Amino acid sequence: MAEVKIAFIGGGSGGFTLDQVKGICLTPNLHGSTISLMDVNEDRLNDTYVICNRFVEQMGVDVKFEKTLDRREALKGADFVINTALVDGPRRLKEGWVIAEKHGVKWGGSYHILYDEPFWLNYYQLQLFEGIAQDMLELCPDAWLLLVANPVLAGTTFLTRKYPDLKMVGLCGADAGVYEIAAVLGLERKHITYEVPGVNHFIWLTKMYYRGQDVFPMIDRWLETEAEGYWEKHPEGEMGMKKMDLYRNLGAIPIGDSASITGASWPWWYHSSEGVEKRWGADSRTWWYEYVEGVRKAPEEFKRLVQDESHQDVSSDQTLEADAHGLQIPIIESIACDIPRTFITNIQNTNEFVAGVPRDFEVEIPTLISRRGVQGIKTDGLPKPIIAHLLRDRVAPVEIELEAYQKGSRNLLAHLVMTDKWITSQKQAEDLIDEIFSLPYHGELREHYR
Repeated sequence: MAEVKIAFIGGGSGGFTLDQVKGICLTPNLHGSTISLMDVNEDRLNDTYVICNRFVEQMGVDVKFEKTLDRREALKGADFVINTALVDGPRRLKEGWVIAEKHGVKWGGSYHILYDEPFWLNYYQLQLFEGIAQDMLELCPDAWLLLVANPVLAGTTFLTRKYPDLKMVGLCGADAGVYEIAAVLGLERKHITYEVPGVNHFIWLTKMYYRGQDVFPMIDRWLETEAEGYWEKHPEGEMGMKKMDLYRNLGAIPIGDSASITGASWPWWYHSSEGVEKRWGADSRTWWYEYVEGVRKAPEEFKRLVQDESHQDVSSDQTLEADAHGLQIPIIESIACDIPRTFITNIQNTNEFVAGVPRDFEVEIPTLISRRGVQGIKTDGLPKPIIAHLLRDRVAPVEIELEAYQKGSRNLLAHLVMTDKWITSQKQAEDLIDEIFSLPYHGELREHYR
């Protein structure tokens, strides 16, 4: 048993935090631990504190809670830090998207405008990440940072370059999309093994085995015999039309957020017009606006849960499975209790774990995690055409963005915007930036990119 202190930055994000607490309750090795909830929103923090305490009491588990508005207080003595904080996400995402669409940008372009890691929000996130890293190196230098908040790709790349002494790993969990493929094919997930190399929000299934048998011939047969009927009801998803078309053309299957309706709608050519989108069953715009509305309403719904005393009866909670709460708690247990396990995580590509990606850039790969830390496992890489797309659509824009961020360069920021397919002139890029910068809450952003 390991009695550790886990600090949640953004701990007022109700549902996510409660899920992690459930995971701790189901992990006897972590009983006796202390959870420090930190958030800048006191109302949401109090609600999360109440419901998590209620849940733990009902489960009869020894877990202690702290709550604070002070990040440094939360970090003191921490063994693990989970960062899930998003700076004013729903409002800043939606209002920026509306402006970008006004200036001619369409869904299906870059990840840096119409997506949930746009340049105007990434600035605040990178500021937050850097502040947490600096505080950790001062207050809890041996603690592990588990970065869950976006942008995981830019954040992991930036922090591992600038703070090499920081113990950190980026987490996404999008590789679980492989199990959707298994389900469609009627395969039991417990007998599946796979490899999905790439970078965050751009990972590709290159190997998949079921009881040692190659699954790709099964996928090929499914495409010939069952795909058309399936797509009538499921045009999107891991076996959707767009992803399978990319598989036919590029030789690997985009997984999770890669080329999905969520993250992102890449590649743009499936979204080049309303008619083309209809042909591929793609409607990212509707999905994303519904998403931010759901995030906006989540605190109100969580408050109703807090006020509902019937929630004290957790015996009927259908989410109480040991693997239902993400990677965070199993990773903490693996490190704290020295239980070696393999997880798909985001780390620096130091040993060329994915050939063709720069060594000081982030990759999403299988990693062996234990008391020794996070050890990357070298993959067989990706087909060259996919690496070419990866370098163009993920590496190049992030390199420009990080350089713009560190230099405070408005000019480089414009060049970042111009990597988007729908931006056809520097004036269009400048006009878009000007209008986003003019939003009343972006004073700090304007000052940084002078």
